[in-house]
Amino acid sequence: MAVDREQVLRSAAALLTRKSTATMDEVARAAGISRATLHRHFAGRDALVRALESLGIAECEAALAAARTDEGPAAEAVHRLVREMEPSAGLLAFLYTENQLFEGEEQNKGWARIDAGLTELFRRGQESGEFRIDLTPAWLTEALYGLLASGAWAVAEGRVARNDFTHMIVELLLGGALRREEP
Repeated sequence: MAVDREQVLRSAAALLTRKSTATMDEVARAAGISRATLHRHFAGRDALVRALESLGIAECEAALAAARTDEGPAAEAVHRLVREMEPSAGLLAFLYTENQLFEGEEQNKGWARIDAGLTELFRRGQESGEFRIDLTPAWLTEALYGLLASGAWAVAEGRVARNDFTHMIVELLLGGALRREEP
């Protein structure tokens, strides 16, 4: 029987989102395969996490493209982006906690591409006068990552309704980022 690598990754992501300390045995069970089969595809946890990272980067890049972040008002583009990223938010929440992915020489260049796209969106919003200029685009990018991860955890725990995910993130992010009229 052939093993669908993407299905294994998605099963691993779903489990690790709920339980980041899951063992490789637990990942194999969640994927419906043996531990030996899992190890034929991923030599260990680090290899599995790196494969999940590649999946997460691909999904973020696809979300950026689908959201058309260079079209229309920046605030509307942020709303489209969060909506497009919602299906991957759980995976991103898990990856967000994997510090080794963001340190040192082995950092995947995909994160830099995603950061650049997000930073450009926030910079565009500042230049158009939509967003505050006292918050850097880099900070707004980090805030978006944090809100996506927090939103995913809150939905997973049942503290937030899935249907409210996009609205709550966009409202909190942009409510703090929108430029206020001077009195």
